[in-house]
Amino acid sequence: MTEQRNPGMSTIPQTVPAHTESSSQAVEMDPVEYTLRKRLPRKLPKRRNDVYVNMKTDFRAQLARCQKLLEGGGGHREICVHGLGLAINRAINIALQLQATSQGALQLAANTSTVELVDDLEPEDPDEAGEPMTRTRNNSAIHIKVFYPDP
Repeated sequence: MTEQRNPGMSTIPQTVPAHTESSSQAVEMDPVEYTLRKRLPRKLPKRRNDVYVNMKTDFRAQLARCQKLLEGGGGHREICVHGLGLAINRAINIALQLQATSQGALQLAANTSTVELVDDLEPEDPDEAGEPMTRTRNNSAIHIKVFYPDP
């Protein structure tokens, strides 16, 4: 019997471009022999009115932080909500919730981008396997400006 694969699931490709000092050719690898380590994305400039949304923090806590920046202690006329990958939907939901609770006083301006991420492929057994490799991949990002329009 053949094993069916879910098209939405991603696996390590069998041919991974190796980015080492000596060569940049495709290398055959067995995914069992390597451990995938995902690096953190490159840090964007952090301003006081930037909010980076993730999937680990509670949605209500992130929403409350945005509301506090706009209304209470922050006193900012605009904030920028950033979401990467899976957190794009959450960033959009936060921006829409802010707009809905302001009774239309807030406006939104969204920009999308692509962020290049780097993964490290480390051999399970350093004696047997080859040298460590890196792999680059692209991930979607969204940047939503939430602001009060000028009167």
